[in-house]
Amino acid sequence: MDFEIVIVGSGIAGNITAYHLAKSGFNVGIITKNDTIEESNTFYAQGGIVYKGYGDKPEFLYNDIMNAGAGICNPEALKIISELGSKMVEETLINELNVNFTRKEDNSLDLTDEGAHSVKRIIHSYDTTGQSIQTALTKALSDFPNITFLTDHTVIDIITLQHHSKDKFRMYKPHIALGVYALDNKTKKVKRILSKTVVLATGGIGQVYLHSTNPPCATGDGYAMAARAEIRLINMEYTQFHPTTLYHSKGNNFLISEAVRGEGAILTDRNGNAFMHKYHPQKELAPRDIVTRAILAEMLESGDKFVYLDLSPIEKNKIMERFPYIYNTCYNLDIDIKNYPIPIVPAFHFSCGGIKTDMLGRTECDRLFAVGEVACTGLHGANRLASTSLLEGVVFGQRIAEFITENREDYINYKLPDIPDWIDTGFTDTVDPALIHQDLTSLQHIMWNYVGALRSKRRLQRAITDLKNLRDEIEIFYRDTKIDKRIIELRNAVQTGLIVARQAWTNRESCGAHYRID
Repeated sequence: MDFEIVIVGSGIAGNITAYHLAKSGFNVGIITKNDTIEESNTFYAQGGIVYKGYGDKPEFLYNDIMNAGAGICNPEALKIISELGSKMVEETLINELNVNFTRKEDNSLDLTDEGAHSVKRIIHSYDTTGQSIQTALTKALSDFPNITFLTDHTVIDIITLQHHSKDKFRMYKPHIALGVYALDNKTKKVKRILSKTVVLATGGIGQVYLHSTNPPCATGDGYAMAARAEIRLINMEYTQFHPTTLYHSKGNNFLISEAVRGEGAILTDRNGNAFMHKYHPQKELAPRDIVTRAILAEMLESGDKFVYLDLSPIEKNKIMERFPYIYNTCYNLDIDIKNYPIPIVPAFHFSCGGIKTDMLGRTECDRLFAVGEVACTGLHGANRLASTSLLEGVVFGQRIAEFITENREDYINYKLPDIPDWIDTGFTDTVDPALIHQDLTSLQHIMWNYVGALRSKRRLQRAITDLKNLRDEIEIFYRDTKIDKRIIELRNAVQTGLIVARQAWTNRESCGAHYRID
């Protein structure tokens, strides 16, 4: 099973890359461990995507991203996003894919505000923006005969010249990606999938934490695979926590979009007293890390397990019209957000770090690209500005496709070396669900308690010690058990958690989403 391009992951970043490569005639394989390509972090994105506001300028967006990122964003990435972002959104999402963005009566795009933006520049599809984008992309990709979808396939590792080829001189040669080994979740057989180019678009790390807005598929796969292939990861300590997720026994940390605060909702304590004025001049629209720490401070002082998000400043009819998904979800849990405030707590949301790439998505490994949340161009610095993640996928996905297209001959004509098939260990022991659950729960508690929104030397020391022991146990578990999606995900999750903890330990300076209380 060979392709010219293999893309691992099917969120906006991977799908945009595939879309533009397929238009250029490449033979593309899209691999996802889920049973449908729609399932991804993108599908659950509510708020919107950065576009352009009235009187907006590239330098305004540049400054907003830099300020939210605590001043350490990569200027080169900011320049690209601020100058090219709205153009690419317009050309691809609006004109070509016809994404169903919400419009006003005069058919103009409805612009909304979100935290730390200086102007209204967010376009949205009510409160299910990611779903609308993902649906449009899926429809477009399905029309290409040169795209093959490998759903229900879990990638185990990147095939590299150094680790997997039979070339006896491989240690003297550059690092090169040659494809992936992937488990067919249905047949339980491992496939060798060779490719002239590999693009990692595997999304985030949410399931590493006890509380997260991410779907179950976000187990840090791409980060762990890159680390095992000896590829550099940076800024992994900058783990962003979303300030407002639903506090409810059946809520599963349901995300309450930042756009709700953008439309006027306020944070209050149990007595209805607003408190954000004590922490930042922008109050509810302060950067996410500041709002998160403010909520945690209020909870610590009061002893309460949550605070409230009060939507009463928003007109009741507008709540129904603008946030139908949030309204219906809360209503089904007996919370009428038109009349009562929403109990909320912070939860892990986004990894600002990842596999180090240049501005064309290239990693330190030749023929291996990374894009989206798993990649790190430095765009987000120490804390992501709201609604820039979808934009990042659009811009850098297209840039990767354009670069590969411009260098078509180099990528098409590369002769793949001899790569062996996956060697089955022959183990017959099946995965024990009780062990998987216990190990994952242990990992999530360690990360939440010691590598959460508030960190210290002692907490991080404890985390690294406990995670190393857990990793070693899980590695033995992995080696001695018949290959299975659940053990692959668990292995990746614990390795990714350890990377985050170690980089957090190394960085002694509080900055953005990495906050040291000591």
